[in-house]
Amino acid sequence: MRTPELAAYLEDAPWPASKEELIDYAIRAGAPLQVIENLQELEDSLDIYEGIEEIWPDYPDEDEFFYDDEDEEEY
Repeated sequence: MRTPELAAYLEDAPWPASKEELIDYAIRAGAPLQVIENLQELEDSLDIYEGIEEIWPDYPDEDEFFYDDEDEEEY
């Protein structure tokens, strides 16, 4: 299962990165085994991933992380 909480472990990864570089980073960063397993399941079709959105398309951007009730009135 890919969740934003798990994806957060890759937020500071050295993008762009290959699948193997991301797995290595996750191991060195102490990410949970589930993160590493998710990365191992990625297709090898892309040589380089430009950003976390290519792995977790639903990963929230900065605006979504800082959303609060005050912002609701602006929409």
